[in-house]
Amino acid sequence: MSVPVLLVLLVLDADPPPRLGRLTGRARIVRTDAAGLAARLPGADVLLVWDFTSTAVREAWPGGGPRPRWVHTASAGVDHLMCPELAASATVVTNARGVFDEPIAEYVAALVLALAKDLPRTLEFQREGRWRHRESRRLAGTRACVVGSGPIGRAIARTLGALGVRAAVVGRAARTGVHGPKDLDRLVARADWVIAAAPLTEETRGMFDARRFGLMQPSACFVNVGRGQLVDEEALVRALTDGWIAGAALDVFRDEPLTPDSPLWRVPGLVVSPHMSGDTVGWRDELAAQFVDLYGRWEAGEPLPNVVDKRRGYVPGH
Repeated sequence: MSVPVLLVLLVLDADPPPRLGRLTGRARIVRTDAAGLAARLPGADVLLVWDFTSTAVREAWPGGGPRPRWVHTASAGVDHLMCPELAASATVVTNARGVFDEPIAEYVAALVLALAKDLPRTLEFQREGRWRHRESRRLAGTRACVVGSGPIGRAIARTLGALGVRAAVVGRAARTGVHGPKDLDRLVARADWVIAAAPLTEETRGMFDARRFGLMQPSACFVNVGRGQLVDEEALVRALTDGWIAGAALDVFRDEPLTPDSPLWRVPGLVVSPHMSGDTVGWRDELAAQFVDLYGRWEAGEPLPNVVDKRRGYVPGH
């Protein structure tokens, strides 16, 4: 009786490792760190990028030998692993689309509420023992421009809508319920809240620069939960310091983690959040369970959901 040959599942590991017990007897699981990735890639059928902060895949992929037929990253963004050689290959790339939508939308709503109600200064005054009455802003009837029309952007628009905010979504192309790029400047200029939730592509890199911050109303606030490289951070610092806009909150940054001497910690009106908007209790188990379900489809020869357009750098909308 022949023994079935198990596919080799290579895991670019991080701590804590994924729970893959349901794949026992279904795959030969090989774990590696960034240093060992290049040597192990040729022997792998499938690659799980569990360490989604690492750029090791982008660096190791161009080497010689066979490459995995499927790569899955436990993240929404794929810019950390994409390189020209991977983009040109026949390898299927999938992401964790669907896991982070509602948690990030809730986090954005919390940031918007915090900015509207001036909660950062309330906590600051509490620590100082100062009783300082102020007036705060209402959310109902205000306008938001959500840049990014994927599931996360649409979830943000729905959640803000439940708070009475009129949210317009801007995507790569206009379609029902989504504005195209030509409407972006107009919507940014009249928005009370500008929310960046776009993937990082050549078109979106640095899209929030001095010109765009200059378009915003002095009472507007900016929130970024997309990718740090969407924003010219020096331009944002100037916009806040010179009063071009009223406030901002960043959950993602050009360089992470922020060093203790980063000037961003001390910018007036800026809330600094350590890339945690999608990370709710149990999120790692959700990511592992999603991958195991996808593996079952792969095993059965079924089409995979969440397939990334490697040229564009994201999963196309429908």
